[in-house]
Amino acid sequence: MSLTDNYRNVQNRVMAACEMAGRPKDDVRLIAVSKTKPVSDIREIYDAGCRDFGENKVQEILEKYDQLPGDVRWHMIGHLQTNKVRQVIDKAYMIHGVDSRKLADVISREACKKGITVRILIEVNVADEETKFGTDLNEGPDLYEYATSLPGIEVCGLMTIAPYTVDAEENRQYFVDLKQLSVDIINQNHHNGECMELSMGMTGDYEVAIEEGSTMVRVGTGIFGPR
Repeated sequence: MSLTDNYRNVQNRVMAACEMAGRPKDDVRLIAVSKTKPVSDIREIYDAGCRDFGENKVQEILEKYDQLPGDVRWHMIGHLQTNKVRQVIDKAYMIHGVDSRKLADVISREACKKGITVRILIEVNVADEETKFGTDLNEGPDLYEYATSLPGIEVCGLMTIAPYTVDAEENRQYFVDLKQLSVDIINQNHHNGECMELSMGMTGDYEVAIEEGSTMVRVGTGIFGPR
């Protein structure tokens, strides 16, 4: 199948998962994870209608930014080093992986310098994996509240990277836990009252994530094929 066929297939599965969960079909944003992929591949998916693309490295966003149309929404989904913040904050539509006060501070400072507001998500290491970045569940609300107090930042929700598994059901509880954390934060009045974004679910488990409340799924291999 072509990349366009892959994209259409994932789109259909996202909509079917929404329907299964009793949610509107446009309730979930599909982010095509284009890391390591050439601009020609990204343009094919763009031409198929996608506008949201995810990258793990700042350098890849910088290299691809001017080669693609201006209405592309670039999502920085990898770990963002503080010394790279200045390069990317005016190019990324959203930064998914804010996992510390230090990183939030730097984003706020650089955003204020540029006179912009940067959309971020708080990354939570729900599965408590040593190899993954992210705050833990207990500290999530505190980091969320701290980030919302900073100028130049709009905290839009939460993000998690579940463990790699061949059985998506094994990750369901992690998605349930992140959804519950979002409810707790809303109940504690730490959120602005608008829809809380939940960036959770990847190629192997996005349908389960949608069933549990995901509003953004990050699909790479399912669209672009193996890395």
